[in-house]
Amino acid sequence: MEEILLNIESKEIRYAHLRHGQLHDLIVERKKSRQLTGNVYRGKVTNILHNIQSAFIDINEGENGFIHISDILENTQKFQEMFDMDFEVVETQPTRTNKSKKEKDQDISQLLKNDQPVLVQVVKEPIGTKGARLTSNVSIAGRYLVLLPNSPHRGVSRKIEDRSARERLKKLIRSFEMPMDMGLICRTACVNATTEMLVDEATDLLRTWQSIVDNFEKSSRPTLLYAESDLIKRAVMTAIDKKFDRILMDDYATYQTCKKLYEKYRNEHLLKVEMYRDKTPIFERFNIEKEIERALKRKIWLPSGGYLFFDRTEAMTTIDVNSGRSSHQSSSNDVEEALVRINMEASEEIARQLRLRNIGGLIICDFIDMRSRKNQRRVLDRIKEAMKEDSAKCTILGMSEFGLVEMTRQRNRESLVQTVFVSCPYCTGSGTIKNFESISLEIERALKKLINQQQFALELICHPEIDHYLHHQDKDYLRKYAEKNQAQLVFSTNDGLHLNDFHFYSTTSGNRLEM
Repeated sequence: MEEILLNIESKEIRYAHLRHGQLHDLIVERKKSRQLTGNVYRGKVTNILHNIQSAFIDINEGENGFIHISDILENTQKFQEMFDMDFEVVETQPTRTNKSKKEKDQDISQLLKNDQPVLVQVVKEPIGTKGARLTSNVSIAGRYLVLLPNSPHRGVSRKIEDRSARERLKKLIRSFEMPMDMGLICRTACVNATTEMLVDEATDLLRTWQSIVDNFEKSSRPTLLYAESDLIKRAVMTAIDKKFDRILMDDYATYQTCKKLYEKYRNEHLLKVEMYRDKTPIFERFNIEKEIERALKRKIWLPSGGYLFFDRTEAMTTIDVNSGRSSHQSSSNDVEEALVRINMEASEEIARQLRLRNIGGLIICDFIDMRSRKNQRRVLDRIKEAMKEDSAKCTILGMSEFGLVEMTRQRNRESLVQTVFVSCPYCTGSGTIKNFESISLEIERALKKLINQQQFALELICHPEIDHYLHHQDKDYLRKYAEKNQAQLVFSTNDGLHLNDFHFYSTTSGNRLEM
């Protein structure tokens, strides 16, 4: 059984995909960080970076967006990658493609000028301090079709494997009367659509595009022109397209919205759209809260007694597989097989945790060393198979001699950790602060420096816990050192100070002393 659960709060929507009762995928979307991917904006060029052939664009969404020259010129390859397809149908306007080859030699300053208004679409979410990645190659996606307003290409998704269906769809979109230089892509769901449904959607997409153009011309400042469908609509469409059994939510207004959205597609798939009415919160009832808490932890236990460690750096995420409490047998063959079993379990859990945590970018998995190349291949095949269920694009390389597997995963929005947490104000995200002994030595050095600067009336203010440590270790020494050098030292505390901070004041002037 496959189902989607929606938990609606005042500032947050949580989407959980359950497969046979186990949490398979998770999306947490908050109002302050709503998804921007697919949105179309009237932007304004704020800065051109000639050295990297890029520009910053103000789209009125906080941080400025970023666009590279390759996303301004018409780019067939990027469309093919984005929609997982080959353009097998001859373009209606081949001159446009020929023109783009010449444009590759252009400089970005020939295409954009400061303060110029531009029509752009978000292709990658803003993450942290990085603004959204933008493109001028706009695509307006419907359920069955994708309209390419600035590109003449027409094609069919690779995922439609039935040859007769592909031929029917190719003939159909070739016969569509489209405005000059506009293209169409048939998505996977096209297989179940009638000709009338496709014609109706193509008409709707053209109407949407005309509305975007009209709003662009009417507006005078950076603004949103078109918003991609929200999480609620995406949940309903996903449930219909993937033939899920049920969609369950705990908010009546959302329930009404989902029922209304489903009515249009009722004949395609029998989906239960239900309102959750129990007093126990929906995510507690289905054990999802515990899974979310688990996905926020650094350490994840595996059924066999092994465990995973997740660590994030600026450049990559590392996942360390350890044998932990697992019991090894006496013979070497049994030990090797036990390690393989842990690595196999780890492969499944890594793929799942990457989805739940929404970890993107470069990922390094450090599996437990295995002697046999055959066993290494078994583990590599298992993680590749497990990652196939991921909606984000993933690339997995081979396993090195040290048991390391490198992979990349498409970064399409903030990770779960970035959504839920902020960096610790104490350690600023490093996970460590100086120990008490280190601070006491810093205090000693600062005291000696101030006395050398002819400061003889001193007050030390530090955190109560540091003061407590000094009381048992160093206060007598510091006081005697001050007296030996004709200085006076008094101690005070302030529990508002950082554990690693301390200040010296002059007891004569009352001023804080710079060190």
